[in-house]
Amino acid sequence: MLVIIFFSVVLLVVAYALQSSLKTRVPSRIMRIVAIVLLIGGLLSSCVVQIAPGQVGVQVLFGKVYDRELGSGLHFINPLVNVKRFDVRTQNYTMAGMSDEGTQSGDDAIHVLTTDGLELKMDVSVLYRVVANKAPDILRNIGEDYRNVIVRPITRTKIRDNATYYSAVDLYSNKREEFQQKIFNSIESDFKPRGLELQQLLIRNIALPESVKQAIEEKIQAEQAAQKMQFVLQREQQEAERKRIEAQGIADYQRIISQTLTQNQLTYETIKAYKELATSGNSKVIIWGDSKNGVPIILGDK
Repeated sequence: MLVIIFFSVVLLVVAYALQSSLKTRVPSRIMRIVAIVLLIGGLLSSCVVQIAPGQVGVQVLFGKVYDRELGSGLHFINPLVNVKRFDVRTQNYTMAGMSDEGTQSGDDAIHVLTTDGLELKMDVSVLYRVVANKAPDILRNIGEDYRNVIVRPITRTKIRDNATYYSAVDLYSNKREEFQQKIFNSIESDFKPRGLELQQLLIRNIALPESVKQAIEEKIQAEQAAQKMQFVLQREQQEAERKRIEAQGIADYQRIISQTLTQNQLTYETIKAYKELATSGNSKVIIWGDSKNGVPIILGDK
């Protein structure tokens, strides 16, 4: 826009210089009209700025940063103001060992040292965004390259600092979520006063030396086998206790029966049972045994 304004001013000066001659008076008048139209159009366009969706604009006039940000849409501004645009949508900064996965080319994984002296490599993704009303403060105190000034160094430093409290086995297996939450809280507390909102922190991969990885996996398998054996032992103990209680119940039942039954009662119950058999539809002939035991013999067909 400044180029258009400058061109229109030059054209206007030339037109006034040519109006003194009779032959160039008409072209001079046309040049003045064109120059005035261009000047007005340039001034109007320099007073209007459009901010795209998902962005905010920060006005800067001769090095002074305005405190009020410009939201998405059209705005009328001072034509001398320079507008810096900030993306307030979710942004991703990835540090990975593979050259085609990270934000920066090459091996950009984070090397950490654990409490047992082992070096691990971590691939990490940081999801964050610029807080819209903090954009003027970011431009004033940090600058437009906040990713390399704040996001990258703070993330790498906090991960290294917190990793020293964990062993390689912990980070590789059962305390990975705890470690991730701890560094999230630590990074979030540093981002917030600088106008950045940490939305999510993802530990995408943890690379171990092959020998250490194998030893850890063997240890994990041994712990799982021990837990399984403990479960089996508890189940067998419960089954043994169930059988013991069942046997005790049977023994108690037999003891009670043996103490309360008499021979006469047994004979009576026997007669009742055979009487029911004799009156059933399946019994045909009952032959009583000898007088010694008194046990009848029942002959019949079904």
